[in-house]
Amino acid sequence: MELNSFTESFSLLLVGAFLLDLAIGDPRWLPHPVVLMGKFIAWGERLLWSGRATRDLLAGALLSLSLIVISFGVAWGAVSLFSFLLFPFSFLPTALLASTTLATRGLLNALTRIESQLRAGDLIGARRALSYIVGRDTGSLGEDKVLRASLESLAENTSDGVVAPLFYLALGGIPAAMVYKAVNTLDSMIGYRTDRYLYFGRFAARLDDVLNFVPARLTAGLMVLAAYLLRLDATRAMRVVRRDHGNHLSPNAGYPEAALAGALGISLGGPSSYFGREVWKPHIGEERTRVDTDMLKEARWLCLVTTLLSLMTFLLLLRLVSSP
Repeated sequence: MELNSFTESFSLLLVGAFLLDLAIGDPRWLPHPVVLMGKFIAWGERLLWSGRATRDLLAGALLSLSLIVISFGVAWGAVSLFSFLLFPFSFLPTALLASTTLATRGLLNALTRIESQLRAGDLIGARRALSYIVGRDTGSLGEDKVLRASLESLAENTSDGVVAPLFYLALGGIPAAMVYKAVNTLDSMIGYRTDRYLYFGRFAARLDDVLNFVPARLTAGLMVLAAYLLRLDATRAMRVVRRDHGNHLSPNAGYPEAALAGALGISLGGPSSYFGREVWKPHIGEERTRVDTDMLKEARWLCLVTTLLSLMTFLLLLRLVSSP
């Protein structure tokens, strides 16, 4: 295949996948790869976890590499199978498979559900809705903590759930994006610094750090630009990114969280509970505006514009690659 036609097909795939995800999200009738990955990880954990440091370090690496190989192989096989069809018939299933690596609609819908519950005065319902998108314990959170946790999750998942998968789709197609989703799912399930997962999830957590290095920083830059386009405080967003990006347990998540905190004029971080254990997170940003429910709508627009800018960026890069 010529370079021009190759990059054009990748560009079309990115646009198709993005629009499909935005239009239909993750239909319940469609088996989702991340759900299957999660079941494989849970099965592997039950089979391999021992509670012994060295063995768990090796077992966790084996589980991670197994899922990566399976995810790549299944994705490559599916794409190869679709390629035997004529283009009009091959494009839709290929784009649909690619869209399962993205989470734009799901992320926006999750924030909308939390906002709706809070506006209805249903704090318990808001906590329950929040629990689907965060790893922390949500059962005792007050409204302020629910709002801040929602905003933190939105910022981090704008990178992990949209920008990073688009980056790997542009870089290596569906197989590369599926490998990223496998690693990210592993990190979300076993990549915690708890007694149980400190060794078992270490390989997955470090690999996730590597794969998110570029996307997280790119997300922060694009979020600053999105803040400017939305007439939020882009100058403060840039300043907070430069100053506070390191105020996070993750080497990557601090970047998009700092951009969002600066754009909205709020502070994120502080104490959170994971698996019954309190973890202190350094503060990111400064409290210039009271956090309220209306801020969730602003944050959703910030997320959406950031993801659109990332799509445009990758399309432009693909165009530049194909230029003589």
